[in-house]
Amino acid sequence: MSVNIRPLHDRVLAKRSEEGEQVRGGIIIPDTAKEKPQEAEIIAVGPGKVQEDGKRAPMDVKAGDKVLIGKYSGSEIKIDDEDYVILREDEILAVVS
Repeated sequence: MSVNIRPLHDRVLAKRSEEGEQVRGGIIIPDTAKEKPQEAEIIAVGPGKVQEDGKRAPMDVKAGDKVLIGKYSGSEIKIDDEDYVILREDEILAVVS
């Protein structure tokens, strides 16, 4: 996977994990009714936020980390028919180890 996007400041590029097909009681749930997965993989990370003293705050996450994000956080984008989310580091809820 080669995505040539470099997020700015304290933003990260993440790809939501794919969920399997949901079947409830023999009924297949269509894609439009499925909930967005909250687990994602970090694809690219910005350099960090510039603080008031001019220094950059290092990022707590790195490319390849599995994280939990809110269902409606970030901005959804599509690159080469792949769905991604760009969000700020403070919108990440937790790192999954």
